[in-house]
Amino acid sequence: MSTTTLEKVKTIKTLNNIAERGLKVFNKDHYAIDNGYDNPDAIVLRSFNMHSLEFGDHLKAIARAGAGVNNIPVDRCTDKGIVVFNTPGANANAVKEMVLTSLMASSRNLFDGVAWTKTLADEGEQVPKLVEAGKKQFVGKEIKGKTLGVIGLGAIGALVANDAIGLDMDVIGYDPFISVDTAWNLSRNVQRAMTIEQLFAESDYITVHVPLTDDTRGMFNRQTFSIMKTGVHILNFSRGELVNEPDMESALESGMVGKYITDFPNEYVLKMKNTVPIPHLGASTQESEENCAVMAARQVKEFLETGNIKNSVNFPNASLPYTGKRRVAAFHKNVPNMVGQITSAISSYDLNIADMVNRSRGEYAYTMIDIDSKVNGDVIPGLEEKIKQIEGIVTARMI
Repeated sequence: MSTTTLEKVKTIKTLNNIAERGLKVFNKDHYAIDNGYDNPDAIVLRSFNMHSLEFGDHLKAIARAGAGVNNIPVDRCTDKGIVVFNTPGANANAVKEMVLTSLMASSRNLFDGVAWTKTLADEGEQVPKLVEAGKKQFVGKEIKGKTLGVIGLGAIGALVANDAIGLDMDVIGYDPFISVDTAWNLSRNVQRAMTIEQLFAESDYITVHVPLTDDTRGMFNRQTFSIMKTGVHILNFSRGELVNEPDMESALESGMVGKYITDFPNEYVLKMKNTVPIPHLGASTQESEENCAVMAARQVKEFLETGNIKNSVNFPNASLPYTGKRRVAAFHKNVPNMVGQITSAISSYDLNIADMVNRSRGEYAYTMIDIDSKVNGDVIPGLEEKIKQIEGIVTARMI
């Protein structure tokens, strides 16, 4: 990328500790990482709660080094034309390993057994005898030949499903929105559940990997528990709110649910019987944090330098090969004749259009236009402001 492409040094603010590998993506000649700056070009964060923050006029992008964006006011960002990125798949292997570890350990009562063994610390030479006498209370079950139901076959769910097949489990998956890419990567031995009720009824273990939405909130409840096999183990490494906790407490008390393994403990969950509360360790590995940081940084850098968007939660994904030509990048209302008005503004400068892409997402759309320009050494004074004056334009910039 030439120095003329970046018209000024871009300022990046981090709201959490971001892995150094990720920060190194930002070349020091073109970027400054300044956490004291109130009006940065972009923000990179992990779990910092941004809902009470005000956004400066320079802010163009926010990147979450992780999958969930509940800590970011996405709707407000959209209204201000700020693209919000996340990093789906960057922590998938870390979460997959935790799911499979918890699946096996909870089935063998490993967590309870270890906790009990530690209570024998003061028993001296009697410890071996006490262990042999007490181990029968922790007899568990093997997962081989059992059925694992995987709800959500995205980056994490697909990895869990494939590796569970390798552990000789029968795997049934449910995802009405499965992508073509995921389908290609999914083992042919993963059975497809036609309904989520089918998955509930057939599974000995259920793991969930879906986002929290109005449709998924409380999806594990008294009604769905009644469909499941008695003693089913439920693993939740997605969001705590997917589970109706009072209903889960009742199901655990009655034995309807055998165990609840969750990465989202709270005071209520900690008081339930037969729970395995994990302190939100799903993605907490050095490798995962570095992968997320690098992916978030690269997405921000690509957007600031070329306007290209990948893995946005509020803008449409859009990509146009960057050839060094001046580029208009405009985020606008998805209404008729917006592209026509932008191209008319360009034509009024007697300029030709070299390439263009337009993508929509709900009420909004994103347009990039490359210009064949020889005006003042590729500087086109006034064009950016003219485009910004078009009714329905949220943000526009020249790259």
